[in-house]
Amino acid sequence: MKSVLRDLGGALRFFSRLPIPGGEGDFARSLRLAPLAGALLGLAGGLVFIAALSLRLPVAAAALLGLGFGALVTGGLHEDGLADIADGFGGGFTAARKLEIMKDSRIGAFGALALILSVGLRASALAALAARPASALLVMITAGALSRAAALAPLALLPPARADGAGRAAGASGALNPAFLLALPFAFPPALGVFDAAICFKALLLAGVSVLGLSALARDQIGGQTGDVAGAAQQVAEIAVLLVFSAAI
Repeated sequence: MKSVLRDLGGALRFFSRLPIPGGEGDFARSLRLAPLAGALLGLAGGLVFIAALSLRLPVAAAALLGLGFGALVTGGLHEDGLADIADGFGGGFTAARKLEIMKDSRIGAFGALALILSVGLRASALAALAARPASALLVMITAGALSRAAALAPLALLPPARADGAGRAAGASGALNPAFLLALPFAFPPALGVFDAAICFKALLLAGVSVLGLSALARDQIGGQTGDVAGAAQQVAEIAVLLVFSAAI
């Protein structure tokens, strides 16, 4: 149990800015609990969403507050990755130039548009789920868990595009397969609400297909994966999960 708590703390320290006590620990091993850490982060955002709804705020405002709280807790880690690859893939003509752009902390037009699209799609999906707050909370837990597992997929599927960085360290880990197995049961909490298991499976499938597509794009564009690709994978998987459930409400 102590080992599990230590690794969960390590995963939460990596995926968020929460002041989790503990040392550095084994970063690679802690990734095995990425889905559990993601579920807790999804729960946090979901509770803010429900609290906003209970105050009778407009559903769009409640959705944005839930997403905004999630981004605050994570420090925009995944959104930053999405913006970076949008700028790099859209603005560079060679793999080296794309990687150079991705390391630039400034945001360009492609990155800004990607963030607008990501926030808009997720907020719209959450707004559609607002009529069923309890089920919406379960969906956010599922989206948080599956999307953090999805963030690891490019690390397992692709070679590192750089000689250093978090992508290389995590990609060398044997902890990734346990993380994927742990993610599977987290696809089905919404079945406790108004959704049936087939919809849960559809969300899992679409999240996987989305990440496979992104991984193929990254291989074509930069020859491998980086931490930014992992962050973008989290975003596309979260969007996919939320859209599937919002379409089924």
